[in-house]
Amino acid sequence: MVSADILRDARLRAGLTQAELGRGVGRPQSAIARWEGGNVRPSLETLRELVRACGLELTYAIARYDESYVPEINRLLDLEPVERVRDALARERAFAGIRNAALPARA
Repeated sequence: MVSADILRDARLRAGLTQAELGRGVGRPQSAIARWEGGNVRPSLETLRELVRACGLELTYAIARYDESYVPEINRLLDLEPVERVRDALARERAFAGIRNAALPARA
């Protein structure tokens, strides 16, 4: 899971333990462990907060995986949460239309 890898990498680069990072952002160590273990995925805002607490920016960390994601991530981070939901629903409708168009016609 990319968010778990990003979080773990950022924390280790900062030389922090899970407990230290947790104290720095006001979260329990157990939450940090769940996010790093991939058991729970943090929200985009939470991931950005955690990475910033490690002295990095989220876009820097994601660019290590694929530079092409950075503009879209920045665009989504600039949206309010309700706008992100609307955006995701619009994309899902568009993808559903593509899927439906690709399916063979039933007789």
